[in-house]
Amino acid sequence: MDYQTLLLDEHDDVLTVTVHRPPARNALSQRTLTELRHLLATFAGPRALLLTGSVGPAFIAGADIREMAAMTPEEGEQFGALGQEVTRLLEQLPVPVIACVDGYALGGGCEMAMACDFVYATRKAVFGQPEVLLGLIPGFGGCVRLFRRVGIAKARELIYSGRRVDAAEAHRLGLVNEVFDNREEMFAAARLVLADIAANSPAAVSACKSVLDAVDGLSVDEGLRVELEAFREAFTTTDMREGTDAFLSKRAPTFRT
Repeated sequence: MDYQTLLLDEHDDVLTVTVHRPPARNALSQRTLTELRHLLATFAGPRALLLTGSVGPAFIAGADIREMAAMTPEEGEQFGALGQEVTRLLEQLPVPVIACVDGYALGGGCEMAMACDFVYATRKAVFGQPEVLLGLIPGFGGCVRLFRRVGIAKARELIYSGRRVDAAEAHRLGLVNEVFDNREEMFAAARLVLADIAANSPAAVSACKSVLDAVDGLSVDEGLRVELEAFREAFTTTDMREGTDAFLSKRAPTFRT
């Protein structure tokens, strides 16, 4: 696909995806979401993905309001379905995904960040679901994911009020993993943790991600059954044989999957 609103850079087995619409503060247009859907649906090769926005006041300012203002209910539903598909694809990638947020992550931008495994932010970052100020509701998964991050009471408060939170408060709430002084420190930390993860078994990391996604919302007993099935499956992998043999032989493992 001819990516017109995304910049891609692969280095050290990490694919950095930059949403690049500076005049629109990197807002998610139908074109941008379609490009993200194609990228994520055809993702293969890199061991990790880093999602960010081009340098400016916003990570992703939200969905493209100019486009939404002219939509019919049917078109709005299709737009929401596209956004939900993209966030779900992002969430289900078999590799670790980090959102690096510098600036505004509002509406669809906050929803994109929440679909990632980790959220790193600079002190300039601002998060929120302000859709109610536009007569809308979160439509790309905000109502589903925010309470899983910050708890139901705080999610109700933030969604009903449309209130924005800075990076420090987002960190206290559990929406953000770490806060950094500047963009360079944030990216360095993200690449460092991804390098640490890359030293582990890719098959095991992917299985952990799948289990954590699958058990969300299940009872303890149901979740344990999902975990046990994946635990059994791990015994069928070459990574498990290599990892245990390396441990017993007191050498570093060489994972190939």
